[in-house]
Amino acid sequence: MFPRRAPGHRLATAAVALGLLCSLNTSAWAGARDPAHGSARITRVPSAAGSATPLSGFAIRSTADVGDSAAAVSSPGYPAKGWYPAGPRSTVLAALLADGVHDDPFVSTNLQKIPKSPFQVPWWYRSDFTVTDPSHRTYLDFSGVISAADVYVNGRQVANTADVTGAYTRHELDVTSLVTAGTNTVAFRIQPNNPNKNLTMGWLDWLQPPPDQNMGIVRDVLVRRGGPVALRDAHVVTKLAVPSLATADLTVKAQARNDSDAPVTTEVSGTVAGVTLTRSVELAAHQTKTVTFAPADTPGLHLASPKVWWPAGMGGQPLYDLDLTASVGGTASDTAHETFGIRDVRAPLNSDGARQYSINGRRLLIKGGGWSPDEFLRWDRTYAEDRLRYAVDLGLNAIRLEGHIEPDEFFDLADRLGVLTLPGWECCDKWEGQTNPGESGEKWTAADYRVAQASMAAEAARLRDHPSVVSFLIGSDAAPDATIEKNYLDALAAADWPVPVVPAASDKSAPQLGSSGMKMTGPYDWVPPAYWYAKREGGATGFNSETSAGPDIPTLDTLRRMMTPAELDTLWKNPDAKQYHRSPSATFGTLKVYDAALTGRYGAPKSLTDYVRKAQLAQYENVRAQYEAYERNETDASKPSTGVVYWMFNSGWTSLHWQLMDRYLDQGGAYFGAKKANEPLHVQYSYDDRSVAVVNNRHTPVSGLTARATLFNPDGTQKYDKTVTGVSVQGDGAHSTALTLPASVSGLASTYLARLTLADADGREVSRNVYWLSTKADALDWTKTDWWHTPTTSYADLTGLSSMAQVPVTATASTAEADGTSTTTVTVRNTGTGKTPALLTDVHLVDANGKPVLPVRWSDNEVSLWPGESATLTATYRTADLHGSTPQVRVSGWNAVERTVPAGLPEPSVPLSSR
Repeated sequence: MFPRRAPGHRLATAAVALGLLCSLNTSAWAGARDPAHGSARITRVPSAAGSATPLSGFAIRSTADVGDSAAAVSSPGYPAKGWYPAGPRSTVLAALLADGVHDDPFVSTNLQKIPKSPFQVPWWYRSDFTVTDPSHRTYLDFSGVISAADVYVNGRQVANTADVTGAYTRHELDVTSLVTAGTNTVAFRIQPNNPNKNLTMGWLDWLQPPPDQNMGIVRDVLVRRGGPVALRDAHVVTKLAVPSLATADLTVKAQARNDSDAPVTTEVSGTVAGVTLTRSVELAAHQTKTVTFAPADTPGLHLASPKVWWPAGMGGQPLYDLDLTASVGGTASDTAHETFGIRDVRAPLNSDGARQYSINGRRLLIKGGGWSPDEFLRWDRTYAEDRLRYAVDLGLNAIRLEGHIEPDEFFDLADRLGVLTLPGWECCDKWEGQTNPGESGEKWTAADYRVAQASMAAEAARLRDHPSVVSFLIGSDAAPDATIEKNYLDALAAADWPVPVVPAASDKSAPQLGSSGMKMTGPYDWVPPAYWYAKREGGATGFNSETSAGPDIPTLDTLRRMMTPAELDTLWKNPDAKQYHRSPSATFGTLKVYDAALTGRYGAPKSLTDYVRKAQLAQYENVRAQYEAYERNETDASKPSTGVVYWMFNSGWTSLHWQLMDRYLDQGGAYFGAKKANEPLHVQYSYDDRSVAVVNNRHTPVSGLTARATLFNPDGTQKYDKTVTGVSVQGDGAHSTALTLPASVSGLASTYLARLTLADADGREVSRNVYWLSTKADALDWTKTDWWHTPTTSYADLTGLSSMAQVPVTATASTAEADGTSTTTVTVRNTGTGKTPALLTDVHLVDANGKPVLPVRWSDNEVSLWPGESATLTATYRTADLHGSTPQVRVSGWNAVERTVPAGLPEPSVPLSSR
């Protein structure tokens, strides 16, 4: 898009990113208040060439409450009394929440009580900044405006809503002629957002949508300073030798732009990967040239033995730096810095038409989850890092971002932690209005095509150097048509986009790119664990871009934080009740399908506590089965699985569905079921053919393993036992079948337990997995499959678990602290004298008031122990999250009474026996 120039300045636009996350700390989202008049703190901008200073915050007010002219509002000294403070990245509602205008929207139906009318008119965003030397050039550089804005500087309009529109478009305004020494003012008049009318961001069925529809500014507004020559678009194109990884070629590119009225000669110099770069460039007045350094002219850019970037679990995450300076007459005029990684990503279609990713020449199964930002697009780096560390802890290797594409810091974190990312455009609103007639997005205008292409150009330029980014999905539920696809691909090519482009997350095709190689067949609501083993619909074949068994009931601690006692009463008593914390969708408005399965398989809940404990068992077995099925089928000769994205990894608010952990980062059955399934070396049960398989997610083959399978009745009576030695398995996701359980076992109850163990050549246990199974299988009616689930006509009988006797469990715990990180070590032991195991023993780290300490990463959890067995678990967390309290551990289980023991120092065993 090439907008009009306003008098006295120049405007250039391209496109860039958006999306923002949530945090647990509301204060991290609040704007800084100037005590003099309630406006945002004044930002002090240095004169240093190449500096880019984000505005520290805004003062905001509805235009309905402001009678002054735009020129007055945007002039220094305007008395913004009564305006609300907002952070540097803030929607309108996020600012109001931080200022205490509304009650916590994540509790009960508080969100529903916030009126929509205040957000149906424009809002002013106003901020002051100071400069000492106005002779330097000054630019405003920003993106993340939702939905559009008129922009003013020091009383003058410098852009209008036709120029500044779309959440992802990036804008650079040259405001040098308007800036003076001292205080300067920038003001944005933000237009209301409608995701069906604007190429911004919307919500579908993940959560109850915010009443302001995310209107605001959700990325930094930067004040850039420099001399006559600006450096822009600096990046590095890498080419890694595959499969040897012995060499890599680097090509450095940047644009040198002369913003003065006279010709200049600029010296572009710098370093990349330890290699010195220098080039003299002549520029006519207002001319831009691309400066390129390649191995042909700079031999050092042909690297021997490059440091190669790998996903977590496959290798290290080394990063390189690019630093450039443009100088004129020996004085620095501008600088550029980029961080990048060297890796090779490919994703061709396999013989079955499924997309198969490989990185650095090694095939990998994408094991991911769908990422949600905070509902109000609030960014908190610590909270984002905590969740990405959870992904690594779970053994996942990828995160899918369907729209809501996060700010730069998110991808910096993903680079450092080794989490692959799959960003792309969102479904079902204006983004697919031209190609998805079944949804609510409006058809595109001519202007929309330009905004979409500018959005793609900006996101490509922003994301291309991040080694964690391994694709861009230019469609979600629908693929783009020929015109939209060409615009996207042209923008990506112009940005030197280095990784595969996928036309859709569903089984759709685009004219140039062809088939997506992905499927979006669901399910999104409850199906039994055996479902995942069928090579059809959402089962473990091909690449499933979003799928899960729907509801993920959080822990009792979280439920009590987010719902009233009356709501909690309805939760477990009335399956037909509309659940506000599930979804605004009519399809997912209740928990009817889930609750029917819970009752049919485990028995009717007797209380809220009983409902939640049964939910944790159900979620553990189902999430585990989903990942295990895809892992077992990864190397199949026919219709292998190539990728699975759990829908979703997390929720943007306090939810009852689609989350591996809850909003407060507490963990239950879904989390630990995923963690168990994704162990590096793993023994697992197959629901389709009763085989016991060993899956090796490491690169190196393993041999000399011993697998053992033992079956028990719920009372602990052993009914079957078999040990197989000399088990070998290749690496990179290969599996081998150690044994197959018999179709029938004499004396086995209709509900029974299967304990699987795997020992290495030295006899050390390296994997342990316990299943609760039934001689009566769940029955699916495949003929009635719809887009969101396959109905179950009869349920497996797991009611025998309720007959398990309560058993005594003991726990001891101690804590050590170093460098701000605490580690609590807990040993739990089944001290029962009978045969009954302690099923799914859960350990929660809590403070002195019994509140969970979060986030926390456990070595293992929700373990099952037979009499005499023990397990030692470790929990790692920030010491500061104890808030000065002494840590404790709360131990509970399916058939053990909850008790809490101190963890500050080693303590004698405390029995967890029946009351």
